[in-house]
Amino acid sequence: MRRLSELTWRDAEALKRAAPIVLLPIGSTEAHGPHLPLGTDAILSDELAARAAAALDAAGYTTLIAPTIGYAITHYASEFAGTISIAPETATALVADVCAALIAQGFVRVCLVNSHLEPAHVASLKEACARVQARHGVAVVFADQLEKRWARTLTDEFKRGACHAGSYETSLVLAARPELVRDEVRRRLMVKPIDLARAMREGKRTFLEAGAPEAYFGDPAAASVEEGNDIYARLVAMVVAEVRAAWPTDAAPSASAT
Repeated sequence: MRRLSELTWRDAEALKRAAPIVLLPIGSTEAHGPHLPLGTDAILSDELAARAAAALDAAGYTTLIAPTIGYAITHYASEFAGTISIAPETATALVADVCAALIAQGFVRVCLVNSHLEPAHVASLKEACARVQARHGVAVVFADQLEKRWARTLTDEFKRGACHAGSYETSLVLAARPELVRDEVRRRLMVKPIDLARAMREGKRTFLEAGAPEAYFGDPAAASVEEGNDIYARLVAMVVAEVRAAWPTDAAPSASAT
C-alpha cells in the first residue's frame, strides 16, 4: 500500500509508469453524536481506501492512496460545534481540481472513496466527476454506496436510513480507530430509530429538525468490531467491483488522458 503523501517526487515519478489506481478518500468534519469524532467520515474513507488498496494489490493492480479530503457540504450538522461546511460550488471545485491535477500529473485512473452521505455532498461528487469528464476527457470512478445495487448489500440499519453515528458508522470506527470512540458514552445512548433519509425528503433541514438533539440516529450501543469488519468487507467489494468495471487489469490507460 502506497500513500502519495509519503512518497518523494522521484517515487511518484517512477510510480506513474505502473498506471496505479489512485484512491481518493473523501469525508467531512461534522458532528457524529457524543461518542464519535468530528472526523469520522474522513477516518472511514481512509480506512476503506487502505483495505480496498490491499484487495486491489492482491488482484494484480498497483494502487496509490491520495491524501484525504476532510471538508464537505455538511448543512445538516451545522448547529453542532466543530462542524465545518463548505459551499456546494467549493465542494465540487475542490474534488474536480484535485482529480484534474492528478490526471495532469499522469495519474489518470482515479476512484473516489466517500463516506459522507449527505445528499448535497453526494451530488457535488457526481458533478465533480462530470466536470472532469467534460473538461479533460477522463472518467473518474465514484464508488457510491447510496446506489441501490450497493445499498442493498449493506446492513439493515443502513437500509432503514438511520445510520448517522448509529451502529453502522460506530462499528466502522470501532474496527478502524477504536481509541477514538467514547465507549462509555455510546453504550448508554438510546436507540433513535429515525429514518434520516425520509426526514430529508420531507424537508427537514437539520439534525435537530429531524429529531436528533445529540446528532446521531440508529443504535450506537449495538455497534461492534465484528460488524465493522463485515461492513468494510462489503464496501471493499464495492470499490473493487467499480475499479474492475472501469479498468480491467489488462487495459492500458489512455495515452492522451492529460
